[in-house]
Parts: sequence; C-alpha cells; structure tokens
Amino acid sequence: MTAPAAQREAQVIQDAPKQLFIDGQWRSARSGRTLEVVDPSTAEVVCTVADASEEDGWDALRAAQRAQREFAAVPPRRRAEMLMGAFELMHQRKDDLALLMTLEMGKPLTEAYGEVAYAAEFFRHFAEEATRISGNYQVAPAGNARFLVARQPVGPSLLITPWNFPLAMGTRKLGPAIAAGCTSVLKPASQTPLSMLALAQILHEAEVPAGVVNILVTSDSGGVMEPLIRSGIARKLSFTGSTSVGKMLLEQCASTVMRTSMELGGNAAFVVFDDADLDKAVDGAVLAKMRNSGEACTAANRIFAHRSIAEEFSRRLAERLRQMRVGRGVDDGVAVGPLIDEKQQKKVQELVDDAVRSGASVLLGGEPAAGEGYFYPPTVLTDVPREARMWSEEIFGPVAPVTPFDSEEEVIDWVNATEYGLVNYVYTESLNRALRVAEQVESGMVGINQGVVSNPAAPFGGVKESGLGREGGDTGIDEFLETKYIGIAMD
Repeated sequence: MTAPAAQREAQVIQDAPKQLFIDGQWRSARSGRTLEVVDPSTAEVVCTVADASEEDGWDALRAAQRAQREFAAVPPRRRAEMLMGAFELMHQRKDDLALLMTLEMGKPLTEAYGEVAYAAEFFRHFAEEATRISGNYQVAPAGNARFLVARQPVGPSLLITPWNFPLAMGTRKLGPAIAAGCTSVLKPASQTPLSMLALAQILHEAEVPAGVVNILVTSDSGGVMEPLIRSGIARKLSFTGSTSVGKMLLEQCASTVMRTSMELGGNAAFVVFDDADLDKAVDGAVLAKMRNSGEACTAANRIFAHRSIAEEFSRRLAERLRQMRVGRGVDDGVAVGPLIDEKQQKKVQELVDDAVRSGASVLLGGEPAAGEGYFYPPTVLTDVPREARMWSEEIFGPVAPVTPFDSEEEVIDWVNATEYGLVNYVYTESLNRALRVAEQVESGMVGINQGVVSNPAAPFGGVKESGLGREGGDTGIDEFLETKYIGIAMD
C-alpha cells in the first residue's frame, strides 16, 4: 500500500463518527464500553466505537417516542425535502462512504461505489412516495354515512440491519419510515457500524429533527433490543437477517402484536435451460453468484443447468471466475474481496468439503486462500447432489454449485424443494417458458434473463421462510402506515 493510500484510509476512519446517535446528539455508551471494528481483509482492528447497553436502548426509544407526534405532523413535502437533502449529501460524499464501507466490510471499492448509489436511490424514491400517501372518500352503500379512509404513520419503529450491505439496508428502511412520518431506532450489525453512523451524520445535516432517527451500535443485540421490542412503545419492527433470528424476533413481537416486516434467508436457484443464450447466462451467473463475493441473500445458491449444456456452461463459468482477482477491496482490479470473518470462511469450506464427500467435483477453487484476511477464492463445483448441505443451507460465499437437470418439470420441483422463497433466476429464450416457470416457482421475486433483481423502485421480499412484507417499490411505504376508517353519519 502506498503512503498516500494509507493516509487516506486513516483519515476516513478518523473522521467517521464512532459514538451513539441518540436524540440528535452524539454520545458515548452509558457504560463506557466500546467494540472493535475489524478490516476483514487484514483481520486488523481499524477503530473502536461506542457499545450500547440496555439503558442506551431505552434512551433511544424514548427519544423516538417523544419525537413521534410532532414528526407525524410534518408536511409530506418537508419530509421529502429531508430525504432529497440526504440523497444529495450521499452523492457528494460518495468517495468517503465507499472507502469506509470497504474498510469495515471488505467488498471491492467498485462495488462499494455501486452500493452508495443504490442506497442513496432509496432516499430519492421514498422522497417521491412521501407526497403520494393517499386515502379515500366513499358514500356508504345505504347512503346514510360517509366513509373517510386515512393512512397514518404506524409509530416508533425498530430497524435492524445486516452487515453485508451496511449502507443500503439502512436507507431501504429509513427511507420509507421517514417518508411515512415514523421515528425510529436503528441497530446496525456490530461488524459494520461505521457506514450507518456516517449516514446518521448525513441525516442530521439534512435537518431530520432530533429523535427521529437514533442509531444504536451494540455487541449485545438481544439484551438491548428485546426489551424495546416487548415494551409496547415501539409499534413496528423491520428486520433483515437470518431466518432463525427472524423467527425468534417474531415470537418476541407477538407479546405486543407488533407489526413486522422481515427479509430473511434465501436459497436462490439459477436455472439455465437448453435454449438459453449461454453468453448471457454466464454473465448473469457471475452477477447473481459473485456480487458481494456471494455474501447476499439474493445470491445464486443452487445453479441448475440442462444436462445438454451443463458441461459447457460450467466450463465457461469457471473460466470467467478464474479471471476474477481476489484481494483487498481497495486495491486496483480486485473483483472478489474477503468474507466477513473467520467463522464465515470456515463455514464455506465446510459446505464445499461436504459437497465433495457427497459426490461433487471441484472444477475451480475449493480451498481457502493462504495469508492474512478471510479470503476464499471463486469456486465452481459440478454434479452437486441433492444430499449436499449447500442444497438447503445458504453458502454466503463465492461458491457456484452446478447440478444438471433433464426436464422443466423436474427442475421446477427442485427449485421449490426448499423452505425459502426469496428470489429465483431463469434463463431461456422462450417467452412462454419464462412466464410458465416464473408463475410456478415459489418466490417473491423472479429474474428472467437477468442476474440482479434489486431495484429501489420494485418491491423486494420473499415468501415462505424468506420473510414477510416488502421493501421498496410503491408498496414499501405501506409497511410504515396504518389504515384508519372514519365513519360520518349523515342526516
């Protein structure tokens, strides 16, 4: 690393907020505790940040509670202006935000820039949705009353975001919450708090009022968040993370019948039919598998290629992945960064070893990279059997398991043979087949001849154990609005 590059990294870390953001103020944790932020490409600590306790959590929720009534009365246009102000500031600071994200999470800098733009777009999208919140006026069927239907903010909301998209998952929740007039307490993942703390500073400068957005970083997620969930003060929980944690949170929410939206685990299938354009299919597979080094709930977890083209498809895919440079995300030309930590690196290797024991063959990769950091090379496995664990478990790494299939009916059954249903991908040149398969696969989203489906203007979410509700699109704001019916008697 050159001296200027090292100085730039050190300056970005130094300038990043490292305290809790509560009621419009930066403050240390009441206990004085801190937690370490680790660069996964070096396994070295880059800084420490405040580590919230339960008492800090209560301070944040009470601040949100106090601010709720006044913020709900803020005109929609003004809320939209706040979001647009934050959108513009994010673009102005894209260099710092991207570098900060790469240092704490590891993704290549080019992908980090892409996430900054994607994250900012949620603020612009929901700025526009803020002014479109509508109601209804209706004459009662008997003519003796009038019905007014209003949509109002659900109230103080708890937002929990993951480490893999540390900026975009925050804006995807904060955008609709602010647009709807809801205050919030957001807890980012402890591995990647810096992006969200930087966003809190931006929202503060965009004149979001004190108490409307509160950021809690903590190493004790359950101890801090469970009391808030059960308090009865918070009226909404939005969570992105694993299905196992989501189920636990749903049980906690049941005690107060709290409204919930959940974006949980995935087991995406990527299906390549015999009539597919193989060049496009390989391009799409690289996107669907390797985005974020495979650490995405939308990542292609099971790749099914028709037996007649499976060998050729696998060969082309392996050749493409072989060309992808693995390294520290800030270095030029790097396309694959490290995994988030040693635990994830070991899990990926366990899944690969299990698949090989089950009968799969290694076409590319298959062993963790030597040296510092939590790197794993792009890997292609062929003839992966249904008995392999990676058929049912999220890989969350740069491993592409390919299984041949013989018929449309067979592959649809295989695609649906999972408790998850977030997204699936289908490659075919037949429009009829594309629609037929899209209608039969059990998932909240389907990509037809495209390897990326995420878009702030489209509804994102899954079925079965992949979650509840939708984020983004014109339905994302609905998750933060309640419907109120007002009946008026007529003389």
